[in-house]
Amino acid sequence: MSRFAPALGPLLLGIVLGLGSHPALASLVGGAAHRPLTPGRLTELALNHLALAGGGLALVAGIGGGLGLIATRARFAAWRGSIDTLAALAQAVPPVVVVALALPVLGFGGPPTLLALAAYGIMPALRGTVAALESVPPEAREAARAIGLTPGQVLRQVELPLAAQGLVETLRTAFVLSVAVTAVGALAGAATLGTPIVAGLQNQNFVAMLQGALASAAMAFLGDALLLAAGGLLRRE
Repeated sequence: MSRFAPALGPLLLGIVLGLGSHPALASLVGGAAHRPLTPGRLTELALNHLALAGGGLALVAGIGGGLGLIATRARFAAWRGSIDTLAALAQAVPPVVVVALALPVLGFGGPPTLLALAAYGIMPALRGTVAALESVPPEAREAARAIGLTPGQVLRQVELPLAAQGLVETLRTAFVLSVAVTAVGALAGAATLGTPIVAGLQNQNFVAMLQGALASAAMAFLGDALLLAAGGLLRRE
């Protein structure tokens, strides 16, 4: 049970925030004069939000993790500085600007949102992957090479298993960023939990804004709890 103890706090907080986004409870805080989102509409937006955030997480894990893997290989050592600089440049552009610049090319909806997610999340995924792989003891690699394992076998059988917990921590950071940035997709017409926030700002509907914000935060905490539990399963005693 101690393996899952770190996940309990985010899990409980996520549940509380999720309950707080229910129209009946949100109306108590925001006032009955404002019209809340129905549970059905909130669920629809949450599912769309989760799908986009999950797609962004997959892109970030694939690109950022792949670049991190390349950066830790001895034969690509000379490229490490360039890789880090390019990732930092991508993150330096605010997600709102990425969405705005992508609209004329990619159109409205999910594509510009996914681009913003990828651009903003590559750097944390890259650095987290590098840190996780570099935490593997050199003695473990040397022992693996001494028994005749190829570089690919060393990676699959030694480095990745030993770095697994650090890689999960990297995914935690990437997922929370994905959930947060996906809300910006509402500015590009993507139906996400950012939609009631943007509409609420325009219409002065505080209840809808509160529902979108609480539901987004609940999703981030619940996903964080799930990944913490996964990290607990991988933790070496």
